[in-house]
Amino acid sequence: MIICERRQTILDEDGHLLIVGGPGSGKTTIALQKATKIIATGLQPGQSILFLSFSRAAVARVAEASSLLVDKSVRSKLSLQTFHSFCWSLLKSHGYLLGSPKGKLKILLPQDEKALSGGVKAPQKGERPTAEWLAWQAERERLFAEEGQICFDWFAPKSSELLERCQLLRELVADSYPVIIVDEAQDTGNTAWSCIEKLADLCQIICLADLDQQIFDHLEGVGPERIDHIKDALSPVFVDLGSDNNRSPGTEIAVFGNDILAKTPRRAPYAGVGRILYDPRHEPIQWMRAALGRFYAGAKADGLRVENIAILATTGSGVAKISAALNGGAKPIPHKVLFDEAAVLLSARLAAFLLEPKLPERRAVDIATCLELLALIRRADGSATAIREAATYLKWSASIAGGKPPKTNLARSAEALIDGAAGLVLTGDPGRDWIQIKTLLYRTGVTEFKQVAGALDYLIAFNRGKRISASLSEMWMTTGAYTTARQGLDNALVQDQLLADGNDTQGIHVMTIHKSKGKQFDAVILVRESIRQGAREFRSSLVWRGDEAPYDRSRKILRVGITRARRYVLMLEPTFPACPIMSEHRL
Repeated sequence: MIICERRQTILDEDGHLLIVGGPGSGKTTIALQKATKIIATGLQPGQSILFLSFSRAAVARVAEASSLLVDKSVRSKLSLQTFHSFCWSLLKSHGYLLGSPKGKLKILLPQDEKALSGGVKAPQKGERPTAEWLAWQAERERLFAEEGQICFDWFAPKSSELLERCQLLRELVADSYPVIIVDEAQDTGNTAWSCIEKLADLCQIICLADLDQQIFDHLEGVGPERIDHIKDALSPVFVDLGSDNNRSPGTEIAVFGNDILAKTPRRAPYAGVGRILYDPRHEPIQWMRAALGRFYAGAKADGLRVENIAILATTGSGVAKISAALNGGAKPIPHKVLFDEAAVLLSARLAAFLLEPKLPERRAVDIATCLELLALIRRADGSATAIREAATYLKWSASIAGGKPPKTNLARSAEALIDGAAGLVLTGDPGRDWIQIKTLLYRTGVTEFKQVAGALDYLIAFNRGKRISASLSEMWMTTGAYTTARQGLDNALVQDQLLADGNDTQGIHVMTIHKSKGKQFDAVILVRESIRQGAREFRSSLVWRGDEAPYDRSRKILRVGITRARRYVLMLEPTFPACPIMSEHRL
């Protein structure tokens, strides 16, 4: 990368910096070069430069870039963390200062929070909170103060409160991290930004931002005003790297994305961008797999090297359709999926429970526990029907524990399931034993348990299996049994939330556009769907509900998806309806 006058300003500045630029403009690269220069001039023993980002994928991307751009001795002085992992390091050590039990703070995993709250929804931006939501906030506070449990949503608020109250802690953080680089600064919410602002008098703050990629402004506290807040709070030196394209050179992917945003279709093809049309009256298994085949054939013919590919949908239901299409057919197409994992991870906990030793004297307790875990899975659904069913399961569980088992089909099936688990000959190979449990669940023939078995398949798609398997293997080698399999599962999931490097980017990845933010792929397939709105009325899925012409928010979100690609973008679109954003583009 050429060090122009703007980049030299960044390298030379000792005060706060705000660096803005489009996708691939080199914000991360120049920030790493800046870090290298600071480290070369000398840090105190124990000091490092903190690089903060919101997603594990973005941290992994920075780690990959640093391995190419930065010497190994310098990399050891770079601390790459997500906001969650940084806040957790503060709360784990010092959360007792806010009233939580000393030394006992633990994370309330998202799937457990969903089950405990009955899936209560947070208010949308600008909405008044419901009575149910306010009651859940009070319960969150009680869980923190009395039971030492904290949910991810409270990491930033509680960390901000901690830094506000404790001058010594602010000094300790600043002494450890004299320079803090904040990635995706435009997406910081009020409390996350508050944590940074409280350290600004003691550290050099370097913010990297692209306001045109602010797609989380539907969340409370996130909005275009953040850049102004940064300017007001830090009075930083402002450097605009513009729309230089270092991510997808040799293509016009960035130009296409910018034209989408600017509402200026050039009505001519773009290098590195293509389109395939499909008939929306056909099933996804037909058009999705056909499009993927055509893409790979074309890439091979053109000599395009594609090691990884993202298939992006606009909604979670769209992701589920695509995943089902790839899994269908005579030969499933391997892929990884990112979407709401709560039901899957709660199902995994029931499977882990079935791996634990089953003793004859605890048979009634185990049957009751089985129904309790099933109740958590249903309650996390959040629907009124699911919550009623969960309450029924808990009532049956209490009856069994009290020695009065109900004569219901599900209770009898739970009893048979526990008997089956007790009779399994486990091998110590978590993969093989997991399959035994899944088979046992399927063989009950009961819908509820078969759904649990089906959900377990997604652990592979979520790429969660490796860490869980390692935890269970270690347990078996230590005790000769999966004695605390549920605890091992939870530990693995906590590690995955906080520490996962996200570097396993090979193959096909299916996710929403929002989930793709911060990631990069050789190729991206953007799937547009026909959304039925009436008997004969459809709308384009690329136009978000409530977004009026000229669809500024929808354009911003689409541009984010487009600019995830390094080499090629394929727009996979239905023949109807026409899309007001895409219809004038000739690809």
